Amino acid sequence: MKSVLITGANRGIGFETAKQMAALGYFVYLGSRDKEKGENAVQHLNEMGYSNTAFLQLDISDSASIEGARIELEGKIGALDVLINNAGILGDMPQDPSTTSIENYRKVFQTNVFGTIEVTQQFLGLLKKSDAPIIVYVSSEVGSLSDNADPNWFKYDAVKPFFAVYGASKSTINAFTIALAYELRNTKFKINSVTPGHTATEFNNYKGTKTVEEGAKPIVRFATLPDDGVSGKFYGEEGEINW
Repeated sequence: MKSVLITGANRGIGFETAKQMAALGYFVYLGSRDKEKGENAVQHLNEMGYSNTAFLQLDISDSASIEGARIELEGKIGALDVLINNAGILGDMPQDPSTTSIENYRKVFQTNVFGTIEVTQQFLGLLKKSDAPIIVYVSSEVGSLSDNADPNWFKYDAVKPFFAVYGASKSTINAFTIALAYELRNTKFKINSVTPGHTATEFNNYKGTKTVEEGAKPIVRFATLPDDGVSGKFYGEEGEINW
């Protein structure tokens, strides 16, 4: 049975992704910084008939927690097939670039960028032991530099309130996706950024236009790519996204 670790999997898109991956027969490790919420999420999946799940305590903003989770998982499995970097925070609002605090930048980047990169680096050893390792970075159209610079983009004005801090963190992870995919280009790794789209979750006070089922769909598709699948790309359900 193939295995997958999903960060921030106790709720929202992360939880739905865990459910869909479990339905496909993967053994799913639900990463969650809150032990009670993580265990409750696993119990919920068990009640839905998915016994192929387990909780892994993981706070991606804490280096010690990341290392501890890696050590724990290494004691349970010989290889990790899929890593889905889903955990992230929006940060304080508003996010006007001329006034938003440096502390806001630090807080968001600590989780969305530094934590995500550290998770990748810590679990890379387990991933390299897989026959077909896959890494998915859950990104956002808000992180597309090309689209955000285009006044003709239909979301040009709508996403600007989120662009300075949250969007910048996703742009950085997109850049990391390109860099890591290039470094591992001659291996079996498939590494991509994926946007779920504007999905209604607690994260955005349920203001999105997509359901969690719809939002998780492209993530799951890129988490289950065939051997000849793409790498180093940015995709959403509607197709390839501009960097």
